[in-house]
Amino acid sequence: MAKIVDIKGREVLDSRGNPTVEADVLLDNGIIGSACAPSGASTGSREALELRDGDKSRYLGKGVLKAVANINGPIRDLLLGKDPLDQKALDHAMIKLDGTENKGSLGANAILAVSLAAAKAAAQDQDLPLYAHIANLNGTPGVYSMPVPMMNIINGGEHADNNVDIQEFMVQPVGAKTFSEGLRMGTEIFHHLKAVLKARGLSTAVGDEGGFAPNLASNEDALKVISEAVANAGYKLGTDVTLALDCAASEFYEDGKYNLSGEGHVFTSEGFADYLKGLCERYPIISVEDGLDESDWAGWKVLTDKIGEKIQLVGDDLFVTNTKILKEGIDKKIANSILIKFNQIGTLTETLEAIQMAKAAGYTAVISHRSGETEDSTIADLAVGTSAGQIKTGSLCRSDRVSKYNQLLRIEEQLGGKAKYNGRSEFRG
Repeated sequence: MAKIVDIKGREVLDSRGNPTVEADVLLDNGIIGSACAPSGASTGSREALELRDGDKSRYLGKGVLKAVANINGPIRDLLLGKDPLDQKALDHAMIKLDGTENKGSLGANAILAVSLAAAKAAAQDQDLPLYAHIANLNGTPGVYSMPVPMMNIINGGEHADNNVDIQEFMVQPVGAKTFSEGLRMGTEIFHHLKAVLKARGLSTAVGDEGGFAPNLASNEDALKVISEAVANAGYKLGTDVTLALDCAASEFYEDGKYNLSGEGHVFTSEGFADYLKGLCERYPIISVEDGLDESDWAGWKVLTDKIGEKIQLVGDDLFVTNTKILKEGIDKKIANSILIKFNQIGTLTETLEAIQMAKAAGYTAVISHRSGETEDSTIADLAVGTSAGQIKTGSLCRSDRVSKYNQLLRIEEQLGGKAKYNGRSEFRG
């Protein structure tokens, strides 16, 4: 049995130029597993705590030396000599050591980096690809599928400096036969969208997740230019390609109303639910994420009742990858899908538990990056190893996004026919 003989933490940079945490887990046979913690811009209030230093003289207060010190001190001392294959024991030991509900003592960024690095070391120790080790941890050994990518090709909200309120406008290549074909389709649409925007005299600068970030006449105008790009790329909207939104509605929820300041409209909860229903009727939108504020559960119930039979309604800020909150949502029939983000909960074990709970209840699970990413591509392996069926990892540029797509290409090549790409059947309606 291999044993952990050293753990090292360090401060590195994410894709926004902000510090984040990287951890190495070293085994007695020389194997090293390394992982980085991502960071979000639009965050749920009940997410696990990302520990930052607050020292304004370094990185504008965003340094993570405290989290790194927690890795190099108490976490290292706790896990030395432990078995890297016992993921649950490692994660539960760190949770117990932290002793808080939101991992606010050690920092979810510190705990997560070690949790993922340990999983990578364990995979190498068994001479397994990471996705295969994750499938074993998930209780589904040898069961894989390739995810449908939800490609964020227009960025707004907190991810861009423009007048678009809705945060993400995505395309899904549901008509593809393989992941690689789907990736090609999305890439071609991305380049055609650039041409459409240029022809309109609009900016082709990109936002945090690599999507274009132009000023537009309205949020619906984003759907219009994407529809034009899909047609110009030679694909049929609604058959080859469908659309998805991430409203990140908590970011424009003010005094009980939804304020689309970019176009000068203010909605009640029911009014905004009707607005989204109208968009879904006019365009082939099959997934809406965070359509209402995380605290507006009554509004979420209205939205679910209005369109939940046909549309995937994804809870991100709503559920924050937390099984306690997800269970409440399931019991109250709120939404029908959960976004899965490692760093919202802080360990691989708890992430897998959230995916399992969602699937058992008939909810879908969408594996997701954060807007502040690194070259770490673990979420690609997570998507395949849990057969989640869907992944959100940004647009078709910026290496922090493309690294995940490239890892999925490698995995599909390795698995061949053992990992099916299910396309449209992964979604409702």
